[in-house]
Amino acid sequence: MQRIRLRYTKRGRLRFTSHRDFQRAFERALRRAEVPMAYSAGFTPHPKVSYANAAPTGTGSEAEYLEIALTEARDPEQLRALLDESLPTGLDIVDAVEARVSGLADRLTASVWELRLDGVDPADAARAVAAFDAAESVEVQRMTKNGVRTFDARPAVVELESTDATDAKEAADASGASDTTETHSSQADRPTDQPCAILRLVVRHVTPAVRPDDVLSGLRAVADLAPPVPAAVTRLAQGLFDEETGTVTDPLAPDREAATAPTEAEPAAAATAPA
Repeated sequence: MQRIRLRYTKRGRLRFTSHRDFQRAFERALRRAEVPMAYSAGFTPHPKVSYANAAPTGTGSEAEYLEIALTEARDPEQLRALLDESLPTGLDIVDAVEARVSGLADRLTASVWELRLDGVDPADAARAVAAFDAAESVEVQRMTKNGVRTFDARPAVVELESTDATDAKEAADASGASDTTETHSSQADRPTDQPCAILRLVVRHVTPAVRPDDVLSGLRAVADLAPPVPAAVTRLAQGLFDEETGTVTDPLAPDREAATAPTEAEPAAAATAPA
């Protein structure tokens, strides 16, 4: 049985797609692409698809992950292209690797988010961010199925910084960022012809989960920052948080490295080969 790990996106209006809606669309894409899926046992077999830490409905994402199990081996890149063609534009399969190292879910320990606040002066956002960063605790409330829950959102936030749309675009251009990055900063879900603040958030995946809307609630609590319209939120990346560099690493990198690493037999064969 072969396992393939995929990275997919939720862009534009498709960010309003619920996780259940995506599941149905993806299973239809598997059938259209004639992928030789492995199925679960029992009276109602289902394709063996494992989803990891899906983004909330209404948020865009450039870094959603899933794993599928196949009964026959397939080239990951060819499979990616077939599935991408079978999904609507906005739900895009952008990367695929063969699973070679266990524990994909264990590598998703943090996320990088972009929050675009239309109608918010960047200076006001910067003051609110400074107040949030300076606070020892930021209590927020969230409605759950068991009622209102209060928790501290501050410890999960590794980094929170503010800029404006113009600065974000200039930074992307200066760094030679790809079209994927420009999707967030210069071609996001709302027009950028009005002043707005851009927040970049790095948050650990903890329990209870601290989501971007919890951080916005915290900014309202500590600095009375209340955007006039809902924030446009996009997950830029998720993966293993590197404590030394403070960055979020690619969770598929270990599988790529394992695929290219020489086996134990290869060095031995090279050593015994005739000159």
